[in-house]
Amino acid sequence: MPLTPIPNRTPQHMRDVRYRSYAREDGLWDIEGELVDQKTHDIELHGGRKVPAHTPIHHMWIRATVDAKLVVHAIEAVMDSHPLEHCPQATLSMQKMVGCCMARGWRKAINENLGSVAGCTHMRELLFNMATAAFQSVHGAFQPSDRSEPPRHLGQCLGWDFNGPGVARYYPQFAGWQPLQRQPRPAEARSAQPAGTE
Repeated sequence: MPLTPIPNRTPQHMRDVRYRSYAREDGLWDIEGELVDQKTHDIELHGGRKVPAHTPIHHMWIRATVDAKLVVHAIEAVMDSHPLEHCPQATLSMQKMVGCCMARGWRKAINENLGSVAGCTHMRELLFNMATAAFQSVHGAFQPSDRSEPPRHLGQCLGWDFNGPGVARYYPQFAGWQPLQRQPRPAEARSAQPAGTE
């Protein structure tokens, strides 16, 4: 069902983002992302460079090769279109993502390795959601090793609310599930005690 139509408006900007995944013969997976930004009118960029309407301002590609645990084994990044001449230098820091895991701490790893001037804003955005595409591709990657724990996608959205009908129907063993409170280690417990109580 499409959105309701709104009359008398003019398109200004178009961003297209696409993800594709491929199973490889060597047992790994390629997760690929593409981002394209275009204007519906002619614009002038820094330095007086003119970009005609419907010509990409940004056109970027990323390929991350991952294993069954979603650990990155290789990464490749390319900028076909970019606003500044030195923008492609941001692709060099992408190699810092090799060894990072999409299953846990992915956004944190992106911000730590590619944050601010170390990387490119649009490539970070493209990387963020590559984990979602990987989840849809590598079956079982988000299954916990402890089968008494729920799959990691449960409790992350309304559809998979532990108290909702989805979990009750398809994962009844986790209906109403609540994470156990982590017990502090002895050293942590001692450090948390107020002075003079020992």
